[in-house]
Amino acid sequence: MCAYTADNDRCDCNIIHEAVVNDVREHMPDEDNLIDLSDLFKVFGDSTRVKILCALLRADMCVCDIAVLLGMTKSSISHQLRVLKQSKLVKNRKDGKIVYYSLADDHVKTIFDQGLLHITEK
Repeated sequence: MCAYTADNDRCDCNIIHEAVVNDVREHMPDEDNLIDLSDLFKVFGDSTRVKILCALLRADMCVCDIAVLLGMTKSSISHQLRVLKQSKLVKNRKDGKIVYYSLADDHVKTIFDQGLLHITEK
């Protein structure tokens, strides 16, 4: 039987559960997909980007409106929107001279909602 000791965070097990390891290995996404997923989650590591996504959950917005909402410069917001757009989390559309930003798709809302649900669990 394996003994786990929490005080030093290690397992004193000498038995490899080969069937479990092989099953998990077989179902792991390929390395490139895991790297891309890691990069996606890094985008959520910036509170300004998270605030922008939160705002865009409610409404399509232009850079000026987001800047006023967050109390930041248009330049700072534009930079963060570029990062979000490169990560395929937001998209934009032109209406005359104004560019409106919105969430790229429903997956972004789902990711955001699930993350928020997770951190507010009791």
